[in-house]
Amino acid sequence: MFTTTVTPRFGDIDALGHINNTVLPVWFELARNPFFRMFQPDLKIELKTWSLIMAHIDFDFLHELTIQYDVEIRSSVSRIGSKSFTLVHEAWQNGKLCSKGEAVLVHYDFNTKQTTLIPEHIKQQLAEHLVS
Repeated sequence: MFTTTVTPRFGDIDALGHINNTVLPVWFELARNPFFRMFQPDLKIELKTWSLIMAHIDFDFLHELTIQYDVEIRSSVSRIGSKSFTLVHEAWQNGKLCSKGEAVLVHYDFNTKQTTLIPEHIKQQLAEHLVS
């Protein structure tokens, strides 16, 4: 599991003082960077070398998030397939699980516009973060 700590900004809140529902997908994306580095260690985004595409994302709000406290995003792997894998994200604030979600990423060749097999050495790295 990887953890990423986010300090909410004033612009992250809505009129009710809660973290806006559009912010969570951005925080979850930020928390995917350690997984992205398995495929592209320098995170250099170029069409000829970038190899992941998002196939699905969802998340649920369980409790409100506020600006007063940092948010810990916990990210792990729930499934590793031959061409795709699923990440699980959780947003915790003050010891309470406030949001959880999943993201399915596909290994993809943007030049040929086809899915490709995830290399075995990367599957092994993903497996180090596998949860049941």
